[in-house]
Amino acid sequence: MTEFEPFEVFSSPPLGESRGAVLFLCTGNYYRSRFAELLFNHLAPAAGVSFKAASAGLAPSCWQRNPGPISELALEGLRRRGVPLTATHRPPRDASIEVLSEADLLIALKEAEHRPMLRQRFPEFLSRVRFWEVDDLPHAPAETALAEIESQVLSLIAELRG
Repeated sequence: MTEFEPFEVFSSPPLGESRGAVLFLCTGNYYRSRFAELLFNHLAPAAGVSFKAASAGLAPSCWQRNPGPISELALEGLRRRGVPLTATHRPPRDASIEVLSEADLLIALKEAEHRPMLRQRFPEFLSRVRFWEVDDLPHAPAETALAEIESQVLSLIAELRG
C-alpha cells in the first residue's frame, strides 16, 4: 500500500458567498471523524450554513490502520439518519500542517485521546482546536458515540448559522 497524496479540502465559494472550513480530527479517520464529516456536509446546506467539512487522522499513517476506507458502523449510522452515500469512499487521510492550516475551525473528537497527539505532532495548532468528548470503541457503543456526534454536529451547525 502506498501513501495517498495530500487532499484539497475546499474549493472557492461563489463571489459574495462566505464559506468556512471545518476539519474533524480523530485518531484513524475511519469512524468518528468520518461520520462527523459526512453528517455535517449533509445537514449544513439545508440549515443555510455554507461551511464545508473534511476530516483527517492524527495517528501517523492512519490510512494503514484499518481494513477498508471507512467504518461500516459509521456508514450504518449515516444510513439510519438518511444521509445519501456514494458507492465508493476515499481512504483515511493523515493530518498534516497543510490540512490543518486550511481549516477555519478544528474539532478533535476526544480531548484525552487527541490533545497528546496534537501536542506531539502539531503543537502550533493546539490553541485553535475545539475538543468534543466522544469516546471511541470499545469505550462507548457505536450508537451512543454516533448519537453524541450527531448532537454536537447539530449544535455546531446552529452556532455557525448564528
